[in-house]
Amino acid sequence: MYKTIVVHVSDNPAFDRRLAVAARLALEHDAHLVGSAVTGISLQAFLVVTASAVTMLAPDFDVLRQRADSQLERFADAAARLGVTSIERRLIEDDAERALLLESRYADLLVLSSGTPPEARGHLAADLPDYLALHGTRPVLVVPPDYGSDTVGRTVVVGWDAGPEATRAVTAALPLLRRAHNVIVALVNADPLTGGHGPQPGADVATWLGRHGVPVEVVREHAGDGAATALLGIARDTGADLIVAGAYGHNRIREWFIGGATRELLDAASVPLLLAH
Repeated sequence: MYKTIVVHVSDNPAFDRRLAVAARLALEHDAHLVGSAVTGISLQAFLVVTASAVTMLAPDFDVLRQRADSQLERFADAAARLGVTSIERRLIEDDAERALLLESRYADLLVLSSGTPPEARGHLAADLPDYLALHGTRPVLVVPPDYGSDTVGRTVVVGWDAGPEATRAVTAALPLLRRAHNVIVALVNADPLTGGHGPQPGADVATWLGRHGVPVEVVREHAGDGAATALLGIARDTGADLIVAGAYGHNRIREWFIGGATRELLDAASVPLLLAH
């Protein structure tokens, strides 16, 4: 069970969608729902300005605090209307990346929205879900801004490659998988001779999940377009409302630069995506 769920509170258009999902999960898991809003005033910002500059900028800082506080009021009212009774508001003097990274240490799940469109993203720019998935200590549930439901996890597609990232993602998703009606463990281009799959790829993870009471179906697929495209196709064909996958990073450029398959899932998934690194 997820007992503490943190939802990122902001005034972007996707907020209502992710709050609806977070509230539904809080009700289903009898969880405490934390709304986390930030001022955007990071510690580094204070370190690089003089005392006189801080004094001059104080009215601007007050505006940022008031804006975040207003967002939290909106969160609390909306969550209460959705039926959540255990609610907490947190206003943090920092940027979203650092604040939510800290929040993740004391939560079971972070709920965010899909971020900047690919055409508006800098070549090396990390988006918020990217950063938290790769650096955080808890799973990140990424809700598409146009997701048309508050239901998550009735039919789940799990991307399984027998790696440590996928193992952590599946373990983190267990509270959802146990409640699912159908869980499709998808293996794309799995080789029984490599990658830790064993002689029958998918058999061991299916047995493990079955012992947890998860209704498992194993699907093996050979695809030339890559794992992400295959997973998205399986999710579409099965009517899945959740994809679970490991988050992979490219270390050759920057530690947090997210890998191609994970990036494609974040950009193209039309259903929520649970990631863990």
